[in-house]
Amino acid sequence: MNKEAAIEKAKKVKFVILDIHGVITDSILYYTDDGKKSECFSLRDRLGCKALMEGDIGLAFLTSKITRTDEQVGKIYGIPAEKLWGTSAKMGRLDEFEKESGLKDEDICYVGDEMIDLGIMKRVGFSVAPSDGAIEAKEVAAYIAKASGGKGVVREIAELILRAQGKWEAVIDTLMKKGL
Repeated sequence: MNKEAAIEKAKKVKFVILDIHGVITDSILYYTDDGKKSECFSLRDRLGCKALMEGDIGLAFLTSKITRTDEQVGKIYGIPAEKLWGTSAKMGRLDEFEKESGLKDEDICYVGDEMIDLGIMKRVGFSVAPSDGAIEAKEVAAYIAKASGGKGVVREIAELILRAQGKWEAVIDTLMKKGL
């Protein structure tokens, strides 16, 4: 899909759902000698989350299981605890959310990188894959980010969506005043 078509879809976005692993992480797990796991998250993506929320775009994390690390990152990124969704039944969670919120598929942006994300990516109004996402995810995405997973994908799509909706400059001004 060309960028102009992606911008048209971005204009309609009211809510963004982010897969965690491979989108806001680089999909690499690091282990210490004593077996503790850690992951890498981008502070650029934190700014992207803050910008989306400042622009009145809702936001949720959706992954198969929310870990303590995901909860901590959610706090740092400003994602409310009730928007940290842990389930492998991603389509079912989308159905439930749409029923609760009154939003429709075309109002939703989903950012995913792998085969488990394809169903939602095909269904929502605006689907995005990171540049290093699986071939299948990139084939169904309305937009392929220039950034790779864990390297600013959310920051990039936040700007794309907010510019498409004419909100970018106001959001930047507000965030600068808040010192973010």
